[in-house]
Amino acid sequence: MQVPVLQLDAFATSRFAGNPAAVVVLPAFPDDAVLQAVAAANALPETAFVVPSGDRYRLRWFTPTVEVPLCGHATLAAGAVVCERLEPGRRRVVFDTASGPLTVDREGAGYRIDLPVRTVRPVPLQPALAAALGVTPLETFVDGGNHLALLPRAADVRALAPDLAAIARLDRTGVVVTAAGDGEHDFVSRYFAPAKGIPEDPVTGGAHCALVPFWAARTGRDTFLAHQASPRGGELTCRLVGDRVHLHGACVLRREGSIEL
Repeated sequence: MQVPVLQLDAFATSRFAGNPAAVVVLPAFPDDAVLQAVAAANALPETAFVVPSGDRYRLRWFTPTVEVPLCGHATLAAGAVVCERLEPGRRRVVFDTASGPLTVDREGAGYRIDLPVRTVRPVPLQPALAAALGVTPLETFVDGGNHLALLPRAADVRALAPDLAAIARLDRTGVVVTAAGDGEHDFVSRYFAPAKGIPEDPVTGGAHCALVPFWAARTGRDTFLAHQASPRGGELTCRLVGDRVHLHGACVLRREGSIEL
């Protein structure tokens, strides 16, 4: 059986920027082992698997090594595929996922995704976290599956060269680092998740589910222009709306074809 596969750069306005994702369109989900094998072969941070379901779609996400409960950039990419390839002209699509219904709306030259807030709580600094990062954070937090480390300056976030093997041994599967912005951006961040097969994620929608309420609580604001300072980099317009986070970004199609399952 041949099925469509498309590769897009999400949270980007030009190719080879932002975060790459594959979107595979299926009539039904095959065995998980097949989905994982396809994601491993794609060798991208995330592969989104989309299945039509009435006027909605079912959506699952896999890194090269594991299935994850939420992925923002691959949801953005899946929305672009639905609105530009599967149903050209469609303005809104709802995906049923492990994180509940997620909506993607066309907005200007890009798309807005609606994601659930992740609760952030302060925790004492773990010496192993500081050692893995190679710096001592000002404050540390957790958002469920991730550590979140606040650094003194945006320049510290950009210059960070963590020990990825040590990060993979921590008691949570990912580490978000952040600092207040030093230019046009309100805050900057990076995200490391080697335990999930992603040494550094280029632009992470899911991390902003925690970063947006985190910075909202510190600033009293609800709207931000954020920059994820990975080597590829990406810019996100973010808004806190109750217990939801709205992220706006564009997608650029890079490759289109099919695979045999």
